[in-house]
Amino acid sequence: MAPLAPFRFPGATAVLTGAASGIGEELAHGLAARGTALVLVDRDAAGLSAVAATVRARHPGVRVDTAVVDLADLEALPALAALVRAEHPRIDLLINNAGTALVGSFEEVPAEEFDRLVDVNFRAPVVLTRELLPALLAAPGGHLVNVSSLFGLMAPPGQAAYAASKYALRGFTEALRHELAGRVGVTVVHPGGIRTRIAASARVPEGVPPERARRDLAEFAALLGYPPERAAAEILAAVQRRRARLLISPGALALDVVVRLLPGSYWPVLERGRPLLRRLPGRRPRP
Repeated sequence: MAPLAPFRFPGATAVLTGAASGIGEELAHGLAARGTALVLVDRDAAGLSAVAATVRARHPGVRVDTAVVDLADLEALPALAALVRAEHPRIDLLINNAGTALVGSFEEVPAEEFDRLVDVNFRAPVVLTRELLPALLAAPGGHLVNVSSLFGLMAPPGQAAYAASKYALRGFTEALRHELAGRVGVTVVHPGGIRTRIAASARVPEGVPPERARRDLAEFAALLGYPPERAAAEILAAVQRRRARLLISPGALALDVVVRLLPGSYWPVLERGRPLLRRLPGRRPRP
């Protein structure tokens, strides 16, 4: 089957989740600058409204619609997709970017917290993809992006739920890429150390010792230094070129190599190299 032509942003319509901040916010601006109409989705009503208003002011010729939805509410997603399809008969791009984090070991995290994270990070992208795939197939040259994580390549202790959801999203996306080859472009993204609010917004279950939670979150936040606007630009470039897989940040690239070389013993090695680990993910790229 012949490969797809490069993705064309002008005149296209994109559905983007997690649009109220971080990479999602920057993707919204990047897409609008390329002439793409937007359907922005997030549970943060105030943040979503602010992003939409800024995008509209900077790009008055671009249509920007919003939908306030908590992706943990899986039953609400088919109705959201139906509304999007009714308002936008043509959908060219779906970016499942939204995600949430959780602090605590598998033994400490209650089942409902674990399941909620998996719902947001994995099941919601599956539902939205199922609901919107017919529209992507109907649009010539449609494209799907699922944002996994560095923790979809490696699984540190204390991240059982998050890593499980991101590994699952990676596997789902790779299978879809093979199934949809030549019909819809598919990209899986593995960001590492992007400067977003994910650490600040991470949920801390009651059973996790507060002092350790603060320490773990502070350490996590210290890794987040890579500019989200640069990450968004790299994602859109990958879409345009129909790249199958994108790793973002020097840290993600370096850690991927370590995991490939030491698939059964990478964590002790990374623990010994923790000072280097702190520097790599957030290192700013050269201009």
